[in-house]
Amino acid sequence: MKQIAILGFGTVGGGVADILADSADLIAASVGEPLALKKVLDLRDFPGNRFESLLTKNFEDILDDPDIAIVVECLGGKTFAYDYTKRLLATGKSVITSNKDLVAAYGAELLELAYQNKAHYLFEASVGGGIPIIRPLTHDLKANRIQEIYGILNGTTNYILTGMTDKGSTFEDTLRDAQQLGYAEANPASDVDGKDTANKVSILASLAFGKHVYPTAIPTEGIRSISDEDISLALSKGYHIKLIGRTTLNDDGSVYSYVAPHLVGENNMLSGVNGVFNGIVVRGDQVGDVMFYGRGAGKYPTASAVVADVIDCAKTIDQPQPPLWVDGAAISEGSEQESRWYVRAGETCNASVFGAFDMISASAFITKSMNQHDFIRALDIFKKTNTVVNALRILD
Repeated sequence: MKQIAILGFGTVGGGVADILADSADLIAASVGEPLALKKVLDLRDFPGNRFESLLTKNFEDILDDPDIAIVVECLGGKTFAYDYTKRLLATGKSVITSNKDLVAAYGAELLELAYQNKAHYLFEASVGGGIPIIRPLTHDLKANRIQEIYGILNGTTNYILTGMTDKGSTFEDTLRDAQQLGYAEANPASDVDGKDTANKVSILASLAFGKHVYPTAIPTEGIRSISDEDISLALSKGYHIKLIGRTTLNDDGSVYSYVAPHLVGENNMLSGVNGVFNGIVVRGDQVGDVMFYGRGAGKYPTASAVVADVIDCAKTIDQPQPPLWVDGAAISEGSEQESRWYVRAGETCNASVFGAFDMISASAFITKSMNQHDFIRALDIFKKTNTVVNALRILD
């Protein structure tokens, strides 16, 4: 029997405890032996909870227990989670996490520490919640050279943009609705400013290309600038606006990653991904494009991905794997990235500086396909006589 501990008894931690208890027979059959939850760390009290007897407020009760082999980290954030994870891995305990902030910031270091101490560090739930994406990248698609990954990686922003599209409402009104329904936090900055998506892009890029792409190297733009007018103009040309996280491998081995709202064409697989759902497209040189779709968050979808990692870890606990990525990614500025662009000015405009273009209204247009360097140069000239309200890439 292998014994498990959980750090943090919030939404995901509570879901993990429930699944370990309620699916104990199924898990034991998969692993070949029972897995028992022994300790749960949280500073709060949970009177009457069925796991109350397992609660502790002392991290050392878990760190110093030789019988605990696997620890599930559900604390979130980076401060305590980083310190506790390092100390656990240093003792040879394996750590499973859904903490995208931690993996994005310290993944290379923690993966190496785990390998040095014959332990595992697994994080399937850190990117897509209940959507399998880490395991397909590291196993099912190993015969492919991954060329690009892009997708809708944040359910909160997707819910807001879908609401603006379906109801014709403003960003502010739809955000309030999302907060009332529990889809957005009281402070939604991490979601609506793109930081959450950037962390997920960091993990996907690092996995796909083998070297750590830090979130600080990912240009990030959120959705606060998107207005109901942008939504309406995009719809008039058959596009939906989505917040896209994207990473590509260049021919010279450098990596270009970014987060920004896009006009997504109706023939693109992501166009119909609405509400709180996520969609992730992976492009491999052999398989072509494949898409992973589902709920990117939620108590039990996320917890199920965590427990899947627990099962894999328990089955291979004596077979530590080399780090999935190392430090040292070469970062590209993406100046040669090609796309068409949507531009909306604050007044009636003349877009001739962009060469070929398609006017949507007197003040908005779509450019020809051009690389980022040429677009920015043309936009700078355009700004000398026009006020630019928005400029968004187009993903056909």
